Amino acid sequence: MIRNEGTVDRVLRVVVGLVLLSLVFVGPQTAWGWIGVVPLVTGLFGHCPLYRVFGFSTCPMKSSN
Repeated sequence: MIRNEGTVDRVLRVVVGLVLLSLVFVGPQTAWGWIGVVPLVTGLFGHCPLYRVFGFSTCPMKSSN
C-alpha cells in the first residue's frame, strides 16, 4: 500500500476521526460518530482509497539523489 497522504493531511484526519468518535460516547451520543473510524484509520495508515481512485496525493514526492 503506497502512502498518498502528507503529514498535515494525516494529522487532520486523525484529529477529525477522534472528534467524531467522541460523539459516540459524549455529546449527542449518536451512532453517526462511528463514521470517525474512516478518517482515523486512513490517517493512521497514510493511505486513502478515494485519493487513489482519483489519482490525487498530498504526500510530497521523494527526490532521488
